[in-house]
Amino acid sequence: MPDLTNDRLDRLREAFLRIGYGTDGVVDLLGAQAHAALSRGEPEPALRATEGGGPLGTAIRMFLLGEAEQAGDVEQALHPLPLSEAIAGGLLAAEGDRVRAALDIRPHSAGEDSWWVVSDLDADTRPDGWATSADHVLGVGQASLSLVRATSRRQVGSVLDLGTGCGVQALHASTHAQRVTATDVSQRALALAAATFRLNRIDVELATGEWFEPVRGQRFDQVVCNPPFVVGPARTDYVYRDSGLAGDDASALMVRQLPSFLNEGGTGQLLASWLHRKGEDWQDRVAGWLPPGGVDAWFVQRDVADPALYVGTWLRDAGFDPRSALGRRKAAEWLDWFAANDVEGVGFGFVTLRRAGSERGEVVCEDLRQAFDDPLGPESDAWLRRVDWLREHGSAEGLLSARLMTASSTVLEEFASRGDEGWERFLHRLHRTDGPGWQHEIDELGVRLLAGCHGAMPLRDLVELLAIGSGEDPEQLAEAAVPMFRELVRHGMVIPAEWADDE
Repeated sequence: MPDLTNDRLDRLREAFLRIGYGTDGVVDLLGAQAHAALSRGEPEPALRATEGGGPLGTAIRMFLLGEAEQAGDVEQALHPLPLSEAIAGGLLAAEGDRVRAALDIRPHSAGEDSWWVVSDLDADTRPDGWATSADHVLGVGQASLSLVRATSRRQVGSVLDLGTGCGVQALHASTHAQRVTATDVSQRALALAAATFRLNRIDVELATGEWFEPVRGQRFDQVVCNPPFVVGPARTDYVYRDSGLAGDDASALMVRQLPSFLNEGGTGQLLASWLHRKGEDWQDRVAGWLPPGGVDAWFVQRDVADPALYVGTWLRDAGFDPRSALGRRKAAEWLDWFAANDVEGVGFGFVTLRRAGSERGEVVCEDLRQAFDDPLGPESDAWLRRVDWLREHGSAEGLLSARLMTASSTVLEEFASRGDEGWERFLHRLHRTDGPGWQHEIDELGVRLLAGCHGAMPLRDLVELLAIGSGEDPEQLAEAAVPMFRELVRHGMVIPAEWADDE
């Protein structure tokens, strides 16, 4: 276990500030091309850019590129932290007259905020022969970054980061919460998270224990969690990914228990995985995890992997060659479990939960497989706002009485295929050009109805005008319009007229 005392971390922070080892400093020294190559896992351009780069170059080569550097150069880079102290604390490891990083410490930024994150070395920077331990602590990976982007940043009083790992979710929570609590079952994770918080001068309350046990009896305004969501047999090879629970029971546990730890109106956001089993709808499966009572829930499925791809991906993640004897044995055990449990695929995505005041919550499960650029966090806030509006106005009478308008980010796309008599079979599709880029196909009458949505008159009046112009029955048009507009409001493609100033 590293011995990263406050004194050692304070001196390390002073050294980093002195040499400019931060996100801006790294980019400036590497240059745009080498930095982009490093992000792709191609270190050679960065190695060349840091030659003769002084103390900052030494720090980059050690912590970002996994190079062993001359002891004298490292001494200069880490001053005023003595080299002997850095080695004694488990920050560095000596190799003859050279020194290499024993921990990963890398800059991480978001907007105007910039931090250092302490974690274990990943496969790219770990020397040959350094195995991944069972209590390995991941750094800032793609999963944690995706949760960062999917998390609401509204100002709150308290945030719980459950299963904090290296502490990256808590770092981001510190930008919008008055109080942050971080828990983990792993003592090593808590030690590295504590180092992360000390380096960045951020006050976070730390607690040890499984799942919600460390905060039993407490409630928070927001809970964020990147749990060990890998599904398969009930085992724990690596604490960061394996829960010890079979199948998707870890995700089910989180969804079931999280709402009871929220204040009224509080939200929870987490990554989760779920099984796609033969003869079972995944939406029914995840909705069945919810506790009884008023909980609004939004399950967003971002991907579905077939069992073979899923197993191969996670074997490689742990450093196993799927072609080796050990890799094949582990793959066989995993695939046998999937086959015995009728698993056809594994879904992955985001879950937003809110403790609502109503007796019955709104539960929506939907696919969001397309690529999009905007972060999902603001969309989750907007989704909950739209849920509130639909709870009050979502009945047939409420929608037909509402004055609605097409959102400025909604565009109409039209497609046609060439037939015997020219272009025909038009397809009309609404496309939201911001957020998650929702799309809805609508018919010709729907297009004409939306054309009148300027917020000037109730939807009922627009339906009646369309009925007169098209010769359709107004009651049948209204019956078809209500569910369509309910979905368009839910996805932010049509908004209440009173929200126009918010656009």
